[in-house]
Amino acid sequence: MFVLAAAVAAVVAAGVVYQLVGLHLDARRYPPPGTMVDVQGRELHVVCRGSGSPLVLFESGIAASSLSWTRVLRDVAEFTRACAYDRAGLGWSDPSRMRLNPAVLLASLRDVVTHAGGADRAVLVGHSFGALLVCAYGSQHPGETAGVVLLDPPSEWHEITRQQRWRLRGGIQLSRLGGLFARLGVVRASLALLTGGAPAVPRNFVRILGPAASRELGHLVGEVRKLPADVHPLIQTLWCRPKCFRAMAEHMASLEQTAAMVGGITALPDVPLVVISSSERPAEEIDRHRQLARLSPQGRHIIAERSGHWIQFDEPELVVQTIRDIVVGG
Repeated sequence: MFVLAAAVAAVVAAGVVYQLVGLHLDARRYPPPGTMVDVQGRELHVVCRGSGSPLVLFESGIAASSLSWTRVLRDVAEFTRACAYDRAGLGWSDPSRMRLNPAVLLASLRDVVTHAGGADRAVLVGHSFGALLVCAYGSQHPGETAGVVLLDPPSEWHEITRQQRWRLRGGIQLSRLGGLFARLGVVRASLALLTGGAPAVPRNFVRILGPAASRELGHLVGEVRKLPADVHPLIQTLWCRPKCFRAMAEHMASLEQTAAMVGGITALPDVPLVVISSSERPAEEIDRHRQLARLSPQGRHIIAERSGHWIQFDEPELVVQTIRDIVVGG
């Protein structure tokens, strides 16, 4: 029994060392591509390109980083200033010192907008969970908002069901488990095997988490591969960081409250508002998106016919043209 315990302890210690060495090497090979900005006593990573007015600020999905806007940001920067950032704990940003809730998230967003655009009004573009934050920001700060673009907003979460709450709790638990695996070097080793030509081992490991988690992770990997190849090593590096898994759990824990707040909004500022739905959305969710677009006198609804949930991956040209129309029209 002692021999077995000693062997397990040795394997765990080796995994921890492997992870720590990997983190050190990652920091040297993949420094933040943008700028670290002090926001509420911690540093958030902000990437800006281009020049001009108004500022276009991108808000990412619930566990995504600024890298998810790589294609779109590059093209938008050709005609105005474009910025994306990593929320607390995600990407290169420091973890939050406070429990994440809508007030904390929106205060951070406002500080980033102020840093990136100064006193100018901004066009806010949000995907999924980020669309909730952008919508709430526009409602609270109409005088600072020049336009709003919502990519496949999760309107089905406005009034959460028992099944959704159960799924959310499961996702939080899996995220916390992922953080433990990351600290032990398991995530790093699995990704190294997956990209190094031995995918069977990590795939078999993921199956231990259950069929639903296995399908979700497989789908996410497929979506990420749509990004430019030079971004893939950066995303792999971020997925190896325990803080990102902790941040994922914290953001999931804030979803119910954030979605309920947006569900209670009855009007948005009289600025261009465009809601773009994935063609995969059920009819009832498409109808919710149409209702959301009606919150602004200048609202309109578009269906991205060739897109899944990650519209900026599947039809980046549609997203860029929508933003261009708002910038030029403004």
